[in-house]
Amino acid sequence: MESAAPWRTFRWFKGQKHYSGTYWSATMRDHVIYESRLELTRLLFADFDPCVHRIVAQPFLLKAVMEGKVRRHIPDYLLITEQGPIVVDIKPKRRLSMPEVAFTFDWTQRAVESRGWKYEVWSEPPTEELENVRFLAGYRRDWLFSPELLDELRSAEFDGLLLGQASCSLASHPEPQVRSAIYHLLWVGHLVTDLDQPLSSSHVLRRSA
Repeated sequence: MESAAPWRTFRWFKGQKHYSGTYWSATMRDHVIYESRLELTRLLFADFDPCVHRIVAQPFLLKAVMEGKVRRHIPDYLLITEQGPIVVDIKPKRRLSMPEVAFTFDWTQRAVESRGWKYEVWSEPPTEELENVRFLAGYRRDWLFSPELLDELRSAEFDGLLLGQASCSLASHPEPQVRSAIYHLLWVGHLVTDLDQPLSSSHVLRRSA
């Protein structure tokens, strides 16, 4: 399943109310499709999560007979994680209470969990966290950073240090380069900080557990 091609690809048509496209995923080292801006948001969070090892868009078609009718549903994503597979469906919060949406997600959850997999319905995340993850995604491409600089930063003692202080800690490198490399280490999970508030020089850095 982790190498499956999308069951369907996105469509373009005049008057389309959602935005489809492709996102270059650092996890996959390849492009992954999305069919809406909300799907792109979940894709960003999956790419940011160090526990996620594979991301498969539109992974398979589920088909079941429910209430005498054949029901079909294609989940949005399959995430292969350290804890096992997670099947993800994505819908805006305002639509979760719609009867047809609730019905589809209910039987999908039962089908997925009968296999021993996890099922997740995902909606809009907190705004501040989304903006921080979206910002850090700009630093996800590891080949843009000096391996020597990254090695120096990985061996430095930043636990409890402010981001602004850490950015000025290596006199042998320009501060903008050091700060950018720190953002990359935050993206890959080597360093962590509170993402509930807009990222700033006063954020406290910690090494990941």
